[in-house]
Amino acid sequence: MHNKQQDTESIEKLLKIMAALRDPHTGCPWDLEQDFASIAPYTIEEAYEVADAIERNAILELADELGDLLLQVVFHARMAEEAGHFDFGHVVARICDKMQRRHPHVFGDDEVADAKAQTESWEAIKGKERATSAQGLLDDVPVGLPALTRAGKLGKRAARVGFDWPETHGVRAKLDEELAELDEALDRGDREAAATELGDVLFALANLGRHLDLDPETCLRGANQRFSRRFAHVEQAVHAAGGDWSGWQLAALEELWQAAKALERSV
Repeated sequence: MHNKQQDTESIEKLLKIMAALRDPHTGCPWDLEQDFASIAPYTIEEAYEVADAIERNAILELADELGDLLLQVVFHARMAEEAGHFDFGHVVARICDKMQRRHPHVFGDDEVADAKAQTESWEAIKGKERATSAQGLLDDVPVGLPALTRAGKLGKRAARVGFDWPETHGVRAKLDEELAELDEALDRGDREAAATELGDVLFALANLGRHLDLDPETCLRGANQRFSRRFAHVEQAVHAAGGDWSGWQLAALEELWQAAKALERSV
């Protein structure tokens, strides 16, 4: 483990490396070509790789992925400093101020009973902060979030002012309503309307997840993993039989799929 002095030296070293990469005379041509917009997709990608390492419990990989994500913060801060907006120190100062302000039970005299009460306190403080700005209630929900995640956050934010179903069965009924509208669009052969209605179905599903206290993005990642595992079982059987997919009827493939599901349940 590093001591505090080593940690400070490591950060300073990283900042110097980034400055060297962005030096207009001797820096890296690729790094010099970048701007906030071009780097943003890499920032999102690195955040996902952090989440992936956590999900796989790959702790040693996590250290590397966190370093990659930290580099993204340093990269953005360096470009902002070059443009005269702010620097890395300003970024650190802002997050320090925010964390102290939103934890008055740790850095002040407030008290909270448990994690649930802390979450409520956190949201109340954030609400007060938004009230002092000219932003609308939904304006600061990031557009760049994964769509299902953003849908859940939009619904949660609207629920704070009472724009929500009081009970879960109301959300479930809304899902049935949206599915019926999707069916109508499909029956008409209206592709544009079908796209709209499918979006409404997904939005309703995200809100259902919120009411069930289930993260829709996590639920979908789980479904993706299950599909991948089961399809690999089907694929293995097809390859063992010669690898010709065209010789397999859907019913036979479905049997293999059900066998893969049964195998998972037996483990």
